[in-house]
Amino acid sequence: MDWGGLAGLALAFAGILVSYGLDGGHVLSLLQPAAFMIVFGGTVGAVITQTRLPVFVRGVKMARWLMQPPDDQRRMLSADIVRWSHSVRRDGLLSLEPYLRAARDPFVSKGLRMIIDGIDENQLRQILDAEIAALDLYHRTAVKIWESAGGYSPTIGILGAVLGLIRVMQHLSDPTKLGGGIAVAFVATVYGVGLANLVYLPIANRLKAAITQQIRQRELVMEGLMAIAHGEHPRVIEDRLAAYLE
Repeated sequence: MDWGGLAGLALAFAGILVSYGLDGGHVLSLLQPAAFMIVFGGTVGAVITQTRLPVFVRGVKMARWLMQPPDDQRRMLSADIVRWSHSVRRDGLLSLEPYLRAARDPFVSKGLRMIIDGIDENQLRQILDAEIAALDLYHRTAVKIWESAGGYSPTIGILGAVLGLIRVMQHLSDPTKLGGGIAVAFVATVYGVGLANLVYLPIANRLKAAITQQIRQRELVMEGLMAIAHGEHPRVIEDRLAAYLE
């Protein structure tokens, strides 16, 4: 469980609200359900309009990576690959079959199976490269909903402010309502900019970092399997994979 993402969000909101209160502002004045619905509802609607619904749902589900990112298994996989290389060097490619049956990652299973089947090295790299590119595209397409929300939210916040000002203009005959009405109108702008820069864009960047780690992990596996297929010495393979553990 990674509490850093949640702690960062809490710290950002707390810092802004506390500072606003210290300057004499009333925090409760920022609680405007109508303004929130305009900004949040408008942003979600715009994102869904540009994105297929399954991709949108997948992107929302990926938000759990904020606290439970995928496990970083690079060190474990590096050790496994070195062990496999020792086995191949000692007993040949067929000695990989027990490791193939025990593998739980489909990517690892596919790579081991192709090595055992004697697939050409160039074909092996092309197939594994295609698998990595497909995973990268699959995840990054979903993450784009958060980036898009970060782009739409400030603009829709301005739209909410304009709608609020239109409402204020209807009460020009009562000057006592103007000040409070204008303040309420601009709360929509606060929501738009705040959600974009404190929630949507940070989540997007956090998810992209997790995707990069997953891609790096698969690249490690590919390089290790390619080295085994090429017949490299286990020690050379270990040194090669060390670059992926940084």
